[in-house]
Amino acid sequence: MLSLLRQHPAIAVTAAVIIALLTWGFWPQAVLVEAVAARLAPMTITIEEEGRTRVIDRYVVSAPVDGVACRVQLDVGDPVVKGHVLLNITPLESQVLDPRSRAQAEARVAAAESALNAAREQAQAARSAMEFAATELERLRPLADKGLISREAFNKAKTEADTSAADRRSADFNVEVAGYELAAAKTTLQYSAATATDAPAEKVPVRAPVDGLILKVHHECEGPVRTGDPLLEVGDPAALEVEVDVLSADAVKIKPDMQVLFDRWGGDQPLHGRVRNIEPVGFTKISALGVEEQRVLVISDFTSPYEQWQRLGDGYRVEAQFVLWQGADVLQVPASSLFRYEQGWGVFVIDGNRAVRRVIEVGQRNGLSAQVLSGIEAGELVINHPSDAVEDGRSVKLR
Repeated sequence: MLSLLRQHPAIAVTAAVIIALLTWGFWPQAVLVEAVAARLAPMTITIEEEGRTRVIDRYVVSAPVDGVACRVQLDVGDPVVKGHVLLNITPLESQVLDPRSRAQAEARVAAAESALNAAREQAQAARSAMEFAATELERLRPLADKGLISREAFNKAKTEADTSAADRRSADFNVEVAGYELAAAKTTLQYSAATATDAPAEKVPVRAPVDGLILKVHHECEGPVRTGDPLLEVGDPAALEVEVDVLSADAVKIKPDMQVLFDRWGGDQPLHGRVRNIEPVGFTKISALGVEEQRVLVISDFTSPYEQWQRLGDGYRVEAQFVLWQGADVLQVPASSLFRYEQGWGVFVIDGNRAVRRVIEVGQRNGLSAQVLSGIEAGELVINHPSDAVEDGRSVKLR
């Protein structure tokens, strides 16, 4: 062997190099890892959803009668005072009479005039009959007192006098009715839309129900409206609430008076609020991915001073964070350092230059961090994002 090495030194050197390289290549190398120290810090568990502001008391001002609403001179954002006249409603204009309708209206006027004349003649006849019956009653009264005629004949004359008097009064009423019908028939011709009139139109004022601002104008231009048609919306933007639709599975975790933080509303600091009501009725909503979700509205009030959120208005977007749990000094590690081990959770702790597996007890989690109840101490380094190459007792090296 020694003679072979002396005769072929190059082969010997090459073999030694190959053996050294194989030994170095198969020798266990330290795994590069990232480490984070377990620390004591504040921790908060929240449910985050998007919401929007809305005025608590919103009043829809509707048309009280049928008519023509005048042009609204108010714009969105204009202040109004309770009882202030917002606009007026005038009566609808009469219909335009076409030739046939006008001829029919003129015929009704002529018929009404004839009916009035007939009623007057009937009233004259009733008046004459009443006078005759009254004269006959006066003639028979002394005869009845002397017993020259029967009491039955006298009572019959009295009844005829009363009946004729009632007929006369009825005939007078018929004259009045005929006169009113004639006036109504003439009105159709007199107050046509094509006929100008100088008579002032009666106006119905529409007043503001509360102090506040104009939130919406439904009917801006002059035009006809029906009873109940919305005209304006009035409310006080200083009294705002926030409605947030959350998943029904998250809604059962939210309770009244729970703290809420409102972020990304446009200000520098988050606003504080309290949950006032969780509506007992859910609704179906299609998510951005096309998935049907059952969601529930959660209504919250601001607890921050009004000066901090006075720039918010109706329908503004906010990000709501419902605080389910929070702690001041909580021992926590990144959630990405956890892995399932046996029936619980485990982490790799760096002890010297080796990875040591530890079984820990996990409490609250917020997606980024996890509370550690037992298993490690504050300040110990845990491997973040451990790969499959990291094993218990494996040599590691920090990046």
